[in-house]
Amino acid sequence: MADEILLESDGKHGTHLTKSLLAVAFLASFGSSMLYGFNLAVVNSPAQYIKNFYNETLTESYNWIPDERHLTILYSVTVSIFAIGGMTGALLVGKLVTKFGRKGTLVRATVLVFIGGALMGFSRSCRMPAMVILGRFITGVHSGICLSVVPMYLGEIAPKSLRGFLGLVPSIHICLGVFIAQFLGLHELLGKEEHWPLLLSLIVFPTMIQLMLLPWFPESPRYLLIEKGNIHATIQALKWYRPKGNIQAEVDEMQEEQRSLSSIHTISVWGLLRDRCVRWQVITIMVLNIGMQLSGIDAIWFYTNDIFRDAGIPDLNIPYVTVGTGAIEVISGMLGCFTIERVGRRPLIIGGFLFMGICCAGITLSVLFQAQVAYMRYISVGCVVGIIAGFCIGPAGVPFLITAELFKQSHRPAAYTVAGVLNWMSNFTIGFVFPFLEMTMGPYCYLIFCSICLGVALYTIFVIPETKNKTFIEISEMFSAKNNILEEELTSNGYLKMAEMNGYGTLGLHS
Repeated sequence: MADEILLESDGKHGTHLTKSLLAVAFLASFGSSMLYGFNLAVVNSPAQYIKNFYNETLTESYNWIPDERHLTILYSVTVSIFAIGGMTGALLVGKLVTKFGRKGTLVRATVLVFIGGALMGFSRSCRMPAMVILGRFITGVHSGICLSVVPMYLGEIAPKSLRGFLGLVPSIHICLGVFIAQFLGLHELLGKEEHWPLLLSLIVFPTMIQLMLLPWFPESPRYLLIEKGNIHATIQALKWYRPKGNIQAEVDEMQEEQRSLSSIHTISVWGLLRDRCVRWQVITIMVLNIGMQLSGIDAIWFYTNDIFRDAGIPDLNIPYVTVGTGAIEVISGMLGCFTIERVGRRPLIIGGFLFMGICCAGITLSVLFQAQVAYMRYISVGCVVGIIAGFCIGPAGVPFLITAELFKQSHRPAAYTVAGVLNWMSNFTIGFVFPFLEMTMGPYCYLIFCSICLGVALYTIFVIPETKNKTFIEISEMFSAKNNILEEELTSNGYLKMAEMNGYGTLGLHS
């Protein structure tokens, strides 16, 4: 039966963008990645209202009037607890995707959004600040799961010629989520004091749409074949995503990868860290995921209004300037998405981090000299916009994409767990520490971000190879020299040397 389905194809390679691929990419990102971006920025606009709510309820319940420092700590916990939830979710990714599959995990994780959204939405009427913090934590768990699973899912359903494009669709939705949070946070819309619980709980609506539609799409073909051994379901899924293409080459490539694995069981995190065959791949995802968060972008997203206020922008104009930066994020994300298959992964990472580093240094200089030079405040705003644009073009999405590309099926879930935990841990560090870092160091704190950005760019130049249009096995082979693995060891560990065939798959072994 499977052979009959294969013979129905028209002989053309299924490497073009189909409606099914585009639909699942947007749907998976719409109810997951967009919520991550929304939750990053949504607490920025109602920050003072949330602090006032904490002040009122603590006074009512405990007859204690907290000072500004205590309120700052409580608000920092509210902001950064989202990252703690994300780190918790990232730790669950490996087990969830192995048990439920990629799509199955996304569908089941939606329940977390409804719980978290309800807690935040009713927190004000219940007069319970803990509901806001707990709701942020639970939505963080959802984002921690989905931030890893969505690029894993899209990377596995995409043909190699479209892996970069589809892999950056989630980053566009992250930027879109940030923009929507900033736009809805305007005073004319939901930026009033009585509306902030509604603003925080709006996340349930995109998730509801995802829950209604995503179950109708197929599971990842690679998961179905390599981990479940279901060739019939694999072919049906591939035909769904490539209705007019020849899927034979892809099936052969997946079967060859399945045979090359020493075990079809997924590797644990400890096993991944001990496996010297993937040593430099692991180091690479560590550098990229820590670097993208410690670049300062989360400080910009969490505390945009405070940064613009320190730069001298009048309070009445700050919300509109912030929305403008959100629009630039979306445009920059689309620019990266539509250029990645032309220029490759490395140029976007290098260019993005270099530009961010220059802009971080520019913020320091502009704040230091704004008392002497009036127009320096505009340079400061321009540098903030530059950091956001540089991040959204490349570093926002490429690390998640490249995590899928650097590892084969058996190692990929553990790799996403490691990458996700480090990403969220760094996110939490910046979200909690930045206000105090800024109070201590002033504008000089951006020089720390500058050095981190330049360091990641240099690492990319000297270590990371270009993965564009390569199969997963070919990419693994590219790292074999760096890992000091002999050909005999590659064979015994499942990293077989493969010969390219038909422009897509890898069928023959080198002697």
